[in-house]
Amino acid sequence: MNDIYQPPSVWQPAENGGKFASINRPTAGATHDKELPRGQHPLQLYSLATPNGVKVTVMLEELLALGHRDAEYDAWLINIENGDQFGSDFVEINPNSKIPALLDTSTQPAQRVFESGAILLYLAEKFDALLPETPAQRTECLNWLFWQMGSAPFLGGGFGHFYAYAPEKYRYPIDRYSMEVKRQLDVLDRHLANNTYLAGEAYSIADICTWPWYGALALGRLYDAAEFLQVKAYRHVQRWAQAIDQRPAVKRGRMVNRAWGHPSEQLHERHDARDFEQCTQDKLIDKRTV
Repeated sequence: MNDIYQPPSVWQPAENGGKFASINRPTAGATHDKELPRGQHPLQLYSLATPNGVKVTVMLEELLALGHRDAEYDAWLINIENGDQFGSDFVEINPNSKIPALLDTSTQPAQRVFESGAILLYLAEKFDALLPETPAQRTECLNWLFWQMGSAPFLGGGFGHFYAYAPEKYRYPIDRYSMEVKRQLDVLDRHLANNTYLAGEAYSIADICTWPWYGALALGRLYDAAEFLQVKAYRHVQRWAQAIDQRPAVKRGRMVNRAWGHPSEQLHERHDARDFEQCTQDKLIDKRTV
């Protein structure tokens, strides 16, 4: 049986040996001076292909697919395990030191945007796309956008941490967060039983925000927890997740700033649509050598 923790009168951080222990700290601010690179496009993205990062790269690729040429962007890899998010330039864009962070240099002065949901809303309004126009539909879209932003910490920082990353497995937090994640999947499943997408019949930023977390979970790509959570039982979530997974812009967005998995699925930096061609060539070469 695990020892019962007795909280001290004053909390002090302790070494726990977890995967991300080296980058967790109880204070904010930069730890070192580091200049961020700049590319040729007005939109500069500093990110990593975690679920929150994928939201933004999918959004940008969807905008480009819709013909918004001004949505061209440079995507720079931020290695969070190396502490890149604590560099001085990054903290200037996002004082919360989390990816993704966007800098729009088309404005004077340049506009910083942080928090993935805020970035999606900013881009949707900037390009007048993927956000419903009528007040009722727009409100429904924003309902689900903010639902995801409020729910994801239970899936990522809660379930994901204790189930996949904690140095020791404790039943209580795993049970607690498993129950909440399954409740959230049920919320989505019941809603998607009567709606093609989260905001109704039109694909929107609500789907782009939610899919990298709950879609990835449903497709068995997150925390190796598909069997544990019995995700196949949520058949409406499965239908929704699979449909979005087939979108070409989503396939491209998943690759950007990805630094793990097969090389053909990785595009560490993205500066032009032609950058994807090299990944395609790598995939063809890999198939010929199998």
